[in-house]
Amino acid sequence: MQRRERLEQDVKVALSNIISYEVKEPNVSGMISVTDVKITEDQKYATVYVSIYGKKNKEKVLDALKKAKGYIKNSLSKKVKLRNIPEITFKLDNSMEYGEYMDKVIDEVIKKDNEK
Repeated sequence: MQRRERLEQDVKVALSNIISYEVKEPNVSGMISVTDVKITEDQKYATVYVSIYGKKNKEKVLDALKKAKGYIKNSLSKKVKLRNIPEITFKLDNSMEYGEYMDKVIDEVIKKDNEK
């Protein structure tokens, strides 16, 4: 279990660098953060969770990442030592937006409570 967690962390760091500095796809811009990576036991598949800040059309960015998947996998193979590079699936991580929403709700409740 510990080995896979370390591998997931290594892949996460490598993918963050690849997406931030190497991918030349025009729609892959702005602040894109790799928040988590989950790799299956057999290391054939990896689910990459990305958080996209400030972009109105996040699906466009996600589609651009999917288009650049071949390049990303190739670059990943050079940065992380694996027998087989897993098939990558990108998923949108909305936890940051949800956290911001919850902060606003809590602030409103506190404000209303203080007014009473």
